[in-house]
Amino acid sequence: MNATQTPNRCRIVLIAPPGEGLGDFDSRLKDALSSGDVASILLPAYDMDDASFQAFAERIVPIAQERGVAAVIAGDSRIAGRVGADGIHVEGRKDELADVIDRMQDKMMVGAGGAKTRDDALALGEQRPDYLFFGRFGYDSTPDPHPRNLMLGRWWAEVIEIPCIVLAGSSLESVAAVADTRAEFAALSNAVFAKGVDAATAIARTNELLDQTAPRFEG
Repeated sequence: MNATQTPNRCRIVLIAPPGEGLGDFDSRLKDALSSGDVASILLPAYDMDDASFQAFAERIVPIAQERGVAAVIAGDSRIAGRVGADGIHVEGRKDELADVIDRMQDKMMVGAGGAKTRDDALALGEQRPDYLFFGRFGYDSTPDPHPRNLMLGRWWAEVIEIPCIVLAGSSLESVAAVADTRAEFAALSNAVFAKGVDAATAIARTNELLDQTAPRFEG
C-alpha cells in the first residue's frame, strides 16, 4: 500500500510483464507506484533462469518495499528468502502449497494460483493460503477479463473468507468488472506496463475508476 489511507474497496495488484517488457521496468514501476494506491506486486520468473530472476528480484523488491508495496515472488521460495520478499506465490499443486505454507508462512505471506475449477480452488483453499489468484500470468492480452476468472472470483468472494485476486484485462476499464465480483484485489499487467502505456497515468486512472465503481467492503 502506498497511500496515506487504505481504500475500503478492491485494490490494485500489479504483475511484472514477461522479459520483453522489462527493459525500463525499474523506472516505470517507480512511476506507477508514485501515482496512487497499489497493494502489492507479483514477480513471475517467466522464462528467466534462476540467476537472472534473482538479479531482477533484487532490483525490484526494494523499489516496491520502499513505497509500502508488498513484493511477492512467484514460484521460488529460495529466491523469495534471498531477496527479502514479502511473500511467495505457488501455482496449482496442493501438495507443494502445503509444503511451502508449512515452511514459510511464519516468515512471509504465501498465496496460491492455478485453480481452473471450483474444486481446484477449494482444494487449494483447504491449505489456508493468504490469498487465491484467479488467472494466468501473461494471459491478459484481451481488453476484458476472462469470464471464468470473473465467475470463480465472484463465487469465491461470496462463500470463502480468504481474500482473492482476479486478473483484469488489458483495458484499465476492466477493473470495474473485477471489482463488481467483490474480489479484494484486481491484478493488472498489460494495462499498466504494455508498450506505449504511461504507467503513472494508468495507476492514477485505475484508482479513479475503482473509487467511482467499486463496491465498498464492510468494516
